Amino acid sequence: MSKVYIIHENQEWTDHLIKRLEELKVPYEEWFLDEGTVELNGIPPEGIFFSRMSASSHTRNHSYAPELTSAVFAWLERHGRKVINGSSALRLEVSKVNQYAELEKHGIRTPKTIAAVGKEQIIKAAEQLGVSSFITKHNRAGKGLGVQLFHSIEALKEYVYSDTFEDSRDGITLIQEYIESPEHYITRCEFIGGKFVYAVRVDTSEGFELCPADACQIGDLFCPVGEEVEEKPKFQIIKDFNEPIIEKYEEVLRNNNIKVSGIEFIRNAAGDIYTYDINTNTNYNSDAEAAAGKYGMLELAKFLQKELNEQYVNN
Repeated sequence: MSKVYIIHENQEWTDHLIKRLEELKVPYEEWFLDEGTVELNGIPPEGIFFSRMSASSHTRNHSYAPELTSAVFAWLERHGRKVINGSSALRLEVSKVNQYAELEKHGIRTPKTIAAVGKEQIIKAAEQLGVSSFITKHNRAGKGLGVQLFHSIEALKEYVYSDTFEDSRDGITLIQEYIESPEHYITRCEFIGGKFVYAVRVDTSEGFELCPADACQIGDLFCPVGEEVEEKPKFQIIKDFNEPIIEKYEEVLRNNNIKVSGIEFIRNAAGDIYTYDINTNTNYNSDAEAAAGKYGMLELAKFLQKELNEQYVNN
């Protein structure tokens, strides 16, 4: 029987989707790709394949899950199977360098950023950036990994040459100009089926934890080095959100064959929008959704149901 195959490595982030699929009586099967094999000469099963593979898999001791998933995608796509958020999505998920290249290609402004490998090069990149305040972040990240705010080169040196320095999973650290929001918030735009669903306002006044999933509320991951912050609810769905940049975001997703994504931007004091993250393993905050009466996982389950039904009709 044809079904939806869910490719992932994090059960907590997938249970909500499974619950919605069961409510809609959509047949499904999980492929938990923390490790495994790929029978390259074998034939994949019939169905549609939806990926929730994450760039932060290594933080859950699933270090090579994206690489294994890439091999699985090559196999599935070679046999003409429909993969939602397949190879092109994974390419962006595991590399912010690739994300920024795609965004800039479509005329979407990103913060000034330099990629560096090596501690000395990180310092040189910050000097070259030539701004008073800047952040570091991991190229292959997720969950705000490696994100730190600095107001001087000396503070950066102290961090980089300390025992608390954490290198990126792929060895590439990004040094990026700090875009300050006067109202201390960022906006995350959610897309399902390649189309805009809703936008979430995320309060950053007491830290900057990017992941909206309930299981991700684990404290601050974006603050001046050495500061501690108190965690609090900070997600709110924006009513009647309508920005011209949404059309550009949809174009980026369409050109990269990405159907499900969360894209984040920040607005500076002059009102200019800077886009800094494309998350193809998007999660949703239950409190914010309940308050607004909008449910991302339900819409995602309906989208997968529609895709599965269309495949059944076409076959």
